[in-house]
Amino acid sequence: MIIFKFKVILMATYCIIINLIDDSKIQIGKLGNIEFKKGYYIYVGSALNSIKGRIERHLRNEKKLFWHIDYLLNSPNSRIKDVIFEKSNDKWECEIVEEIAENGTPVNKFGCSDCKCKSHLFYFKNSHAADISCLNAFNKFKLKAEKYSNLIKVEK
Repeated sequence: MIIFKFKVILMATYCIIINLIDDSKIQIGKLGNIEFKKGYYIYVGSALNSIKGRIERHLRNEKKLFWHIDYLLNSPNSRIKDVIFEKSNDKWECEIVEEIAENGTPVNKFGCSDCKCKSHLFYFKNSHAADISCLNAFNKFKLKAEKYSNLIKVEK
């Protein structure tokens, strides 16, 4: 008897909602030092190989700093509040960005080196505004938003 094992790969578009607990000046790779205001940020990304692996990587404290978001999440003032994602073989990243950009303030050139978007990171003064903007973006495209809230550590 031959037994085949297949690795399940779930592709997805995701949003990380981040609470920055204090104003911070953070070195973001080649972008340089960026001044971040205290508040909430939504980062929009996509996982083409494994959403589970990508989210787990973002949640880890110890990792090689590679993407712009790694540098922001590495700050002692940064807390992941929530991760919202949609499993699909289609890439919705830039469409979600366009919707969130209508309500948030972009951090120019952040996380968008592989597309024509102005940014993939947006600032919101409060948690409610960030949550609503993210969920509305998913709803506009009739995407089923799922949450990773129960897996997130609040403290680093």
